[in-house]
Amino acid sequence: FEESLAQRLRMLMPADREEILSLLWMKRAVESLSAIHTDIKTLITGLELPVSDWDEKWIDVYLDNSVKLLDICIAFSSELSRLNQGHLFLQCALHNLDCASSKQFVRACSSLDGWRHHIGSKNPRMENCFSILDNLIKTLNLPKIKNSSKGKVLMRAMYGVKVVTVFVCNVFAAAFSGSAEKLLDLQVEETRLWADAFAGLQGFVNGEIRSIYSSGKATVLKELEAVDANVKKLYPIVQEGVGEEAEAYKNSVSDLGKRAEKLSQGLDLLAKEVDGFFQIVLSGRDALLCNL
Repeated sequence: FEESLAQRLRMLMPADREEILSLLWMKRAVESLSAIHTDIKTLITGLELPVSDWDEKWIDVYLDNSVKLLDICIAFSSELSRLNQGHLFLQCALHNLDCASSKQFVRACSSLDGWRHHIGSKNPRMENCFSILDNLIKTLNLPKIKNSSKGKVLMRAMYGVKVVTVFVCNVFAAAFSGSAEKLLDLQVEETRLWADAFAGLQGFVNGEIRSIYSSGKATVLKELEAVDANVKKLYPIVQEGVGEEAEAYKNSVSDLGKRAEKLSQGLDLLAKEVDGFFQIVLSGRDALLCNL
């Protein structure tokens, strides 16, 4: 199990800085979480550890943590949906930019303003994610299993699942909140077979997120940043009139259309992956409740 976990973490290491916090990388991160949570269910089945032998406190902690994880998934789904709603503003802007009339340009400017305001607003559910993650961290090493070799194997594996889950969720929360202030650096014992892979991944990803935010950028989401940069470039041209910049204007409008579509598609795919992870957590919780 630990060797598999280490391999999944190595596969999640971005090839370069540009890959970090791209929607494709975030999708892969959730895919890894889904696979890891499926692995732990397979391990539990393989251990054939009767539920009657499980420590009652562990069951309480597991059920409580799974509810917290479902809440985080709901918050992420809410934010992805909110970001994707901004696509409507971009579609309206692009529609009006097709017609080079001053009246249509005014409407386009209004739509671009609407998009920037919408994207710049905060989702209160993100703040709640950090408090949920703080509570999950407090249970990373709880509870201990004393008199069962199978129980110790399960606890060791569950620790890995919880650490990686908290890491990925914390990275997502920091990305969606627009701040690295509450980005966590989790410490893992070197005796874990996946410790080096985790430390390398966490150090690279967290370091890049802090670097991006310290440079003054409002978002670390690559596709969102690409659209925002395009909007900033196009906005003054539309405001002042195309004039001699007809070619630059035409290219900017074309680029905005492509980048907006890429952002929307990426958000859709990531949202589906988050929903799939939600279902895996829910099914694991249901399986335990059925056994009880």
